[in-house]
Amino acid sequence: MAASILAPGISTIYNVPDISDVRVMGEVLKEFGAQVVLSDHSVSIDTTLVSLVETPSELGKEMRASVALLGALIGRFGKARVAMPGGCEIGSRKLDQHYRTLEALGVCFNLKPGIIDAQVTESLRGAHVKLEFPSVGVTENLMMAAVKAQGTTSIENAAREPEIVDLANFLRAMGAQIKDAGSPQITIEGTDRLSPVEGYKTVGDRIEAGTFLIAGALGYGPVTVSGVAPENLAAALAVLKEMGVEVSTTRDSITVRREGPLKAVTIETGPHPGFPTDLQAQFAILAILAQGESTITENIFESRFGFVDKLLSMGAEIDVEGRQAHINGVARLSGAPVQAPDLRGGAALVLAGLIANGRTDVSGIEHIERGYENFVKKLQDIGAHIERRG
Repeated sequence: MAASILAPGISTIYNVPDISDVRVMGEVLKEFGAQVVLSDHSVSIDTTLVSLVETPSELGKEMRASVALLGALIGRFGKARVAMPGGCEIGSRKLDQHYRTLEALGVCFNLKPGIIDAQVTESLRGAHVKLEFPSVGVTENLMMAAVKAQGTTSIENAAREPEIVDLANFLRAMGAQIKDAGSPQITIEGTDRLSPVEGYKTVGDRIEAGTFLIAGALGYGPVTVSGVAPENLAAALAVLKEMGVEVSTTRDSITVRREGPLKAVTIETGPHPGFPTDLQAQFAILAILAQGESTITENIFESRFGFVDKLLSMGAEIDVEGRQAHINGVARLSGAPVQAPDLRGGAALVLAGLIANGRTDVSGIEHIERGYENFVKKLQDIGAHIERRG
């Protein structure tokens, strides 16, 4: 949606989830003058009249929509003025690497309270940029700016997530020249000839898919998730198998079933193709039912165990030491009132409630609805006793 700004005209995107983050991004784009129509899992974005305005702070605080627009605004206008972003409180997500890498392309930043003010000093020019960490957001912003820069840009230590490949494919459909997206080094030849894209279909959400596969492994299987490429979840599927879950795949679907006990496992999150940080909280629920002690090491965000104290109130045995959680399997959890601390932690607490004795009330569901469409209905469809209130 952010990349649509790069080419004036109407772009349409399909396979778009009906989630609050998409709706917020639509509202942010409207503030910039775009016409946005969301309908039946598609979005039409007319960026003809887009102009430079400041992203409303209240919208920027809801998600990281504002910083996601940096590269696209710089690419089209040579400058950007956006609000400091918000999102889940899962640890430090400093913007320094965004600034440093875009500065290599000729962008100058003037930071004010709550505002990011960026401007190309002379011209947007290609450069060799090496990332300190393969950040998805930084890679995306660099790609969107570099497609309009003069000359060649190479991004070393680039993020390799499937979503990076998806953005590259969208930009190629606009006329961009991008090589090796999905590898540690991406090469981009700048061009001033980009066009809107009609009917681009986005990649399936691997984290949503993984969450429902975990629900199946918890005892609600067999569960089949379709519309997702199994290779995009390779690390998570390997852990499921290690834990004793039967996994079968087709080209675009994954089925899980479990008959025997779950086995303890050791997990370390990492950039793709490593184990995704966005699934560690959900896998912690599987580990609670496993025999023996499991260990989860969080290498991406230092504050991503905010859900643990809620699980402790439900009877889980978890000891957190810094970035590592040691989880001893227990026979059963007990229902309790809990509050979702963030998007993935909230989804994990719902899964915990499904295997707990008694009733569990999960509040703060606005976090969950940022990233899951019809979460309750889909869980009901696989046999969960769950309802949404309020």
